[in-house]
Amino acid sequence: YTILSKVHSDRNVYPSAGVLFVHVLEREYFKGEFPPYPKPGEISNDPITFNTNLMGYPDRPGWLRYIQRTPYSDGVLYGSPTVENVGKPTIIEITAYNRRTFETARHNLIINIMSAEDFPLPYQAEFFIRNMNVEEMLASEVLGDFLGAVKNVWQPERLNAINITSALDRGGRVPLPINDMKEGVYVMVGADVPFSSCLREVENPQNQLRCSQEMEPAITCDKKFRTQFHIDWCKISLVDNTKQVSTFQEVIRGEGILPDGGEYKPPSDTLKSRDYYSDFLITLAVPSAIALVLFLILAYIMCCRREGVEKRNMQTPDIQLVHHSAIQKSTKELRDMSKNREIAWPLSTLPVFHPVTGEIVPPLHTDSYDNTSTPLMQTQQ
Repeated sequence: YTILSKVHSDRNVYPSAGVLFVHVLEREYFKGEFPPYPKPGEISNDPITFNTNLMGYPDRPGWLRYIQRTPYSDGVLYGSPTVENVGKPTIIEITAYNRRTFETARHNLIINIMSAEDFPLPYQAEFFIRNMNVEEMLASEVLGDFLGAVKNVWQPERLNAINITSALDRGGRVPLPINDMKEGVYVMVGADVPFSSCLREVENPQNQLRCSQEMEPAITCDKKFRTQFHIDWCKISLVDNTKQVSTFQEVIRGEGILPDGGEYKPPSDTLKSRDYYSDFLITLAVPSAIALVLFLILAYIMCCRREGVEKRNMQTPDIQLVHHSAIQKSTKELRDMSKNREIAWPLSTLPVFHPVTGEIVPPLHTDSYDNTSTPLMQTQQ
């Protein structure tokens, strides 16, 4: 069901199109290509990471993925080759980095994709397993157990693992690091017989209602998976390729489709010179001239049209001017008289008791005190 190989220098592998391909990059193999551990007798456990890319390109092909959780675990290349890659050898450059010595080792993996006789399988089902991570599911024994459980439920003649995808690649969120929670993994399998009645139970109206209410549907064959795999039956996808009709339709011209305008004719290389003098007059000179005229009119009104004090007095009657002058003189005389007034404060405004001791305080001046020089408003301390 899956091709599992170990890494070697310039290794050739022959996966089939439409069948899951898994390639393990073992750290133990690369340890022999790095210097020994500094202390003799101690087991080397250097942190090693891998970088994989298509020869001549910075990344891998679109169908091939790579995962390595920690520098102390093996790396895994996995994916499902497509029919478009059949007959085209794909060379993957594998570079191992020793994080202790900063040395590298490079190997090539030549992938020769073969065509499968039974591809594509017409009936495909995708399961979402909640209690697994992708690297755990890629292990041959775990994947074999899952395919065995699916075969007992489905009873097909041919059953292949088509693809495995992490839930994080489908837009899932990273789980919380509590209770050993897993991110989840999608596993797609294909068979040559129609879906069994157990797999069809998820399409019942009762189960669809339970799924809409975020409740577990009632599936009779769930106990065959529950011992090892916790399947989310609300996320199962059943695809019957035998009933799919080609969606290609002939384009009918009508509303929303532009008419054929013929061949594209680019503009000529020789461009005519353009006179921007008229544009300058319209956009800059004319508004500036209008603003200047308005400024001159406003300046003439504000500066040259003032009547002045003399003209105002000439137009005012003499009797009114005399009255106005008399009022100003009287006001000035009263102000001068108020400045020369010098009297003492009345005794009623002086404190009678001491503010702290409460004793009777004598007046600030006696009867014989000359109060003619005492100001009306004393300075505040």
